[in-house]
Amino acid sequence: MVRTNKDRLIEMAVGGEVWPPRITSPYRPNAQGEAVVFMGTAGIILNARVGDRAYGWAADHVEPGVSIRNAQDGPEHALHYLACIGNEAIVTSGEAKGAHGVVTGEHAHIMVDFEPEVMEQMAPGDQILIRALGIGLEFLDYPDIYIRKISPELLEAMRIEEIGNGKIRIPVAAEIPPYLMGSGSELGADYVDQDMMTNDRATLAELGLDNLRIGDILAVKDHDHTFNRGYREGAVTIGLINHADSYMTGHGPGIMDIICCASDKIEYYVDTENRPNLANYLGIGNSKHT
Repeated sequence: MVRTNKDRLIEMAVGGEVWPPRITSPYRPNAQGEAVVFMGTAGIILNARVGDRAYGWAADHVEPGVSIRNAQDGPEHALHYLACIGNEAIVTSGEAKGAHGVVTGEHAHIMVDFEPEVMEQMAPGDQILIRALGIGLEFLDYPDIYIRKISPELLEAMRIEEIGNGKIRIPVAAEIPPYLMGSGSELGADYVDQDMMTNDRATLAELGLDNLRIGDILAVKDHDHTFNRGYREGAVTIGLINHADSYMTGHGPGIMDIICCASDKIEYYVDTENRPNLANYLGIGNSKHT
C-alpha cells in the first residue's frame, strides 16, 4: 500500500440541496449549428448512474444520479472545493431522510450516487450533508505526484503499485491523447473537470474510445494538471469521467483530475479484465455494466 498522510486529514461537514433543473435560454447550438433544447444537468436523473455508458444519451452533459448545490455563494464554493469523490453523503430532509450515498464527481453541481429506491423518494430542495474528507491528501514518498479531490478510500481501491525509481503504476480503462482535451483548460486543477472533444466519432472509434463509461479511470497523456491545465510532454494526468457526452463543439465526457504529475513518475496500463471504474471500486452505481 502506498503511504499517505490520511491520518492527518480533517473531515468536515459541508452541505447543499438537490438542485432543480433551470432553463433561462432554451435553445443552444449543437456541433452542426442546429438549435436544440438540451437536457441532462441538475435535478435527479433516475436512469443514469456511474458504470453506465458515457455516450448515446439523447441529452447533454448528463450528470448521473443526484445533483446538488448550495444557494449561498460562500457555502457553494466550500461544497465544490472540499467535497471529494468517494465521500459519504447523507440525506437530512424530505422523504428519503437518513439515506446514504456517495459523491461521484464535480461539474456544474456536485454529483451523488444513491440507490434507485432512494432517488424515487427524493425531490428538489432536499438537503444533503457531505462528510468532506480528502483535501490535503498526499503521497508521503512521491512529492512530485499530486492527489486531487478523492477520498482515501477511493485512492486505496485504485490498485496503485510502487515500481521503484520514484514511480507508481496505475491501471486505467483507456488512454486519452492530448489533442482530444477541450473545454475546461482555462480552469484550475482543483475545480470541476475538463471535457474531451468527441464530435469526431470516427476518431473515437479508431482509438477504441467509443465505449467509455461514466466513472471510468483514464490516463491523459502529455497533460500537466498539477496546478493548472495544459500540454507538457511526458506529463501524465489520471482522471475520472464524471459526466456523460455533449452535443456541443469542444465538449464531451468530463474528465475530473484525480492524480497528476508534471514528469514521467506515473506509469499506467489499460486493464481490460478488471475495468478501473468508480462503480467497481466502491460498489456503487451500475457496476454490473462494467
